[in-house]
Amino acid sequence: MVDAQIIRSSSSNFRVRHSGYATRPPLQQFLSSCHEEFRVDDSGALADYIPELQRANPAHFGISLVTIDGHVYEVGDSAVPFTIQSVSKAFVFALALEMAGEERVAAAIGVEPSGEAFNSIRLTSDNRPFNPMVNAGAIACSGLIHQIEGAAAFERIRDKLSQFAGRNLGVDDAVHASEAITGHRNRAIAWLLRNYLVVQGDVDAVLDAYFRQCAVLVTARDLAVMAATLANRGINPVTGVQVITPNVVARTLSVMTSSGMYDYAGEWIYRVGIPAKSGVGGGIVAALPSQIGLGTFSPRLDSHGNSVRGLKVCEALSARFDLHMLNRSADVRTCVIADYDIFGISSRRSRQPHEQQILDERHSDVRVIELVGALNFAAIDYVTRRLANEPPNAPLLILDFRRVPDVTAAGARLLGENLTILGNTGVTSILTGFEATSPVCRSIFERTAEPRKLRRFALLDDAIEWAEDQIIYRHGGFTSSKETSRLGEQALLAELTGEEISALVELSTARRYEAGQRIIGAGEPANSLFFLQSGMVSVKLPSGVRLASLGPGMEFGEMAILEPRRSADVWADTQVKCLELPVDSFADYRKLHPEIALRVMRNLSALLARRLILANAKVDLLSAY
Repeated sequence: MVDAQIIRSSSSNFRVRHSGYATRPPLQQFLSSCHEEFRVDDSGALADYIPELQRANPAHFGISLVTIDGHVYEVGDSAVPFTIQSVSKAFVFALALEMAGEERVAAAIGVEPSGEAFNSIRLTSDNRPFNPMVNAGAIACSGLIHQIEGAAAFERIRDKLSQFAGRNLGVDDAVHASEAITGHRNRAIAWLLRNYLVVQGDVDAVLDAYFRQCAVLVTARDLAVMAATLANRGINPVTGVQVITPNVVARTLSVMTSSGMYDYAGEWIYRVGIPAKSGVGGGIVAALPSQIGLGTFSPRLDSHGNSVRGLKVCEALSARFDLHMLNRSADVRTCVIADYDIFGISSRRSRQPHEQQILDERHSDVRVIELVGALNFAAIDYVTRRLANEPPNAPLLILDFRRVPDVTAAGARLLGENLTILGNTGVTSILTGFEATSPVCRSIFERTAEPRKLRRFALLDDAIEWAEDQIIYRHGGFTSSKETSRLGEQALLAELTGEEISALVELSTARRYEAGQRIIGAGEPANSLFFLQSGMVSVKLPSGVRLASLGPGMEFGEMAILEPRRSADVWADTQVKCLELPVDSFADYRKLHPEIALRVMRNLSALLARRLILANAKVDLLSAY
């Protein structure tokens, strides 16, 4: 077997080394092959309507792709700065929606494709810009922000662009000056908007903010991070900052889909199928929701004003990996990884025989459904139909979300309504697998009519234990942890007579422990075993993972009979009363009473066998799904 070593850099890029040679991830190799193939394409020309843009190096070509978990792929001139130009329009539109609100933005700017060049002076029949991706709409967005922020408008824009990129972005003053000097067509557009009150206030100040936003310096890597932030529902995957709300992201991606590539938008969405925005500085940004963000830079432009090489990269990526957003397939049935009751699948809490008998008889009263993957409306609909089509409903329903990274708003709403219906029929719903503050948890609870009726646990095992307690309590078998158990009830001492048990008691020492006190420490000599008479204890690994919880009438530390050292910690969950039997004393007793010792060892074997059966049942359950 060849050893593999993962080597990570500060930028999260990595290579896998096998016996001295390096292999790159397949996506990195694909991007590199695209760069190698398309860099020789010298078609297209530099933008000439802004004189300073003609100073760009036509050979520059950079590609970057960022996943929504923050991994960055980079090829070529991905760190070369250039001006963002019209790519900024998508992100400034998002800022305008955030600051001014959707109603105010919609009153000033349309969302229909214009079918004309990006710098067209034509407006809609009601004298609004066609959409925020053309110059007229972008100037209107800057105007809305200027109405709110005044002289600080551009700094607000730059700050938001920087949040999208995950770093502070600068401005190319030379390009800004060049645009300001030659931007007569944009001035005509701005004054036309002023005439119809779409732009209000100081037109020159609005134009200056617009010219400056177009002159913000970015790299292909920056664009990829910005795109990935849109793909990640507004959360920058590199910094973890919530830059924009999911609702604004949806509106922004919608307009990018219909109008982001100028008058090439229809052809783009037909061939590539990824929301995108281009700029005459040579940049293209493309965001595929819930998957990736792509940024490319190459200053040679086609007749539509789009980067020639950048277009080819996007088309190749979409075709090679079938990324067209309208060519999707999914089987909602895969969202359920397991569906079972608790027969043979108990919690880590050990039960007394009469309690276990109740659980064995009422195991179907608890239904557990383990979910997996990001859950959308269709997936949740499948889950709710699965519940409705398989009556009777168990009175206790556990939904486990530990493998669910996200639930869409529509899915959460549908699930919340279903949990409300179940609650009205007497079903107690228990949600597990997330913290109380997680977005998934909040989303579901906010959409349930009576969220206080829901139960929530971070761990599935805790939820199963709580459900078991409910069943035992409802059917009259609950034993208080404060109740003192007679030694004859200990499973390890089954079939021993009172006289024989009394002899063991004489060898034992009574112990008391306070809640939170450690009784046994992992790695310590295993020189005694304990009989729990009252209270609750938990057996845990040093990492804190719980292996078992024990109540009155149970033993712990019994492996001391077989092993020289402790393998786990035992902690008192409540005040505990127990008897401690030294192993040496038991060994001496075994010599005097071998037939009694043999019964104890048989009981220990039975305990270990039951644990093995339970473990095998859980393995069988997992292998069935």
